Amino acid sequence: MTIGAAFVAKVMSVGGRTVTLGIWDTAGSERYEAMSRIYYRGARAAIVCYDLTDSSSFQRAKFWVTELQNFEENCQIYLCGTKSDLLEEDRKKRGIDFHDVQDYADEIKAELFETSSKTGQSVDELFQKVAEDYVQLMAFQVMTEDEGVDLSQKNSTYFYSCCHH
Repeated sequence: MTIGAAFVAKVMSVGGRTVTLGIWDTAGSERYEAMSRIYYRGARAAIVCYDLTDSSSFQRAKFWVTELQNFEENCQIYLCGTKSDLLEEDRKKRGIDFHDVQDYADEIKAELFETSSKTGQSVDELFQKVAEDYVQLMAFQVMTEDEGVDLSQKNSTYFYSCCHH
């Protein structure tokens, strides 16, 4: 029995590179709310899920987005509507208007996916996007860190070749 969260590692391929996503499923339970911070501390990405047929679950997802924004400012958020298979059976089951969710995703700069665990719809695409964004972010960070110039280094080759007379 898992208390508060389950962990799984998912190996992805991005541009010939192997990326291992460490995924903690905290299930958003209020019961383990305080403990959840342990699981998402230092996270680069978070998939915040809500049930497409239940508007209250979307309100709960908004709570988790706020938590992440307050405690993990460098965490990219992905909104994930679940149970899309139920909507294919009956469109009237949708509990949250798609456009309202898209507006919210735009507001918080999140990617939006509608998935089904039952059919697998868009699940692989979601994880692939998370992995691709991570690789892109890491490449950008390495590039900006390696290419930076420390102007306090007076004996730097860059300083003398460019600015010394």
